[in-house]
Amino acid sequence: MRPALQLLLLCHFGLFVSVTPQNVCQRPPAQDGSELSGGHFFFEPGTEIMLSCSQGYTPKGGSRSIVCKSNGQWTERTLKCSRKKCPVPDQLQNGKLNFEDITYESIITFSCNEGYILHGAESSECMHTARWSHVFPECKPVTCGLPDIPAYAKIVYDRAIKGNITEFGFGGTYECRPPMVLEGNKRATCGADGVWTRPPVCKLVTCPAPSSLDNGFLSFADQREYGYKERVRYGCNDPFVLDGPSETECQETGLWSRKPVCRASCKVNIERGRILYKGQKIWIEDFKPNQVQHSEQVAVYCLDKERDCGFPAETHCIDGQLEIPGCFEEPSELKYQLRAGTLPSEIRMCS
Repeated sequence: MRPALQLLLLCHFGLFVSVTPQNVCQRPPAQDGSELSGGHFFFEPGTEIMLSCSQGYTPKGGSRSIVCKSNGQWTERTLKCSRKKCPVPDQLQNGKLNFEDITYESIITFSCNEGYILHGAESSECMHTARWSHVFPECKPVTCGLPDIPAYAKIVYDRAIKGNITEFGFGGTYECRPPMVLEGNKRATCGADGVWTRPPVCKLVTCPAPSSLDNGFLSFADQREYGYKERVRYGCNDPFVLDGPSETECQETGLWSRKPVCRASCKVNIERGRILYKGQKIWIEDFKPNQVQHSEQVAVYCLDKERDCGFPAETHCIDGQLEIPGCFEEPSELKYQLRAGTLPSEIRMCS
């Protein structure tokens, strides 16, 4: 038994010495994306091995081979391997992509904007196959039912809808049936929480009986309260004319809209001469009735003495007041009767 035990010890010692001498190269470690395939751990000097790119990496130049040198070191490692790239992701509609790179082992996370819900994976990793691990998700809008409609109101949607489901951001505008008026938010919107904005209420609005009009009248109007949007019509006694709208409307404030005023007409206060009215030259005695309505324009003729020519001088009727321009000189009765052709209205007009 003793000789056999000695032989066994010698064999173990010999095995240890043959595997671990200083001039034997150890298995090269994985480095910069390259590695050695197979299960060998020690290599004799002069042994050439072939490296390859690790999973998820692709060769980018350099030599695959290295050789074990007599000093137990490998020759320089020149194989270049880079991480594989996954396809550039498209923008996530109504959401965001959060990532720093798109190479092997990179991770993208997904998030949705307010009012949208993520349907699908929350993240995706770039795999060694240069493909993303998960199909990118969608951001779908939050949904609401139909909004509540208050009594005496209706809603006008932004666009036509089908069914009873609406989406985040969709909305419409409330309207009350006259004489009711909205009190609250007129706009209705499907919110990010899946709930419609609070609807308004319709309240009754009335205006007091319309007041009378100086020098005018109310046409077919009763002395009573009027509801929102109701109208009354005004008119003026002759020769007065309306200045402003002929109708006034009961507003949602409970007040009437702008009320018109009856304005007086004007008389052209000259006895002799010619005027220009509505594009026509008229002798004052032929101007019948002698009446210019409020805001209308009329002209008398003046003389430019330096150039010996005539020109029309305009004036306006303002609520019964018509001022004759200071340049007008009324001719004497003799000149008007015998020498009318020499009046400023009849001679050459100034250019």
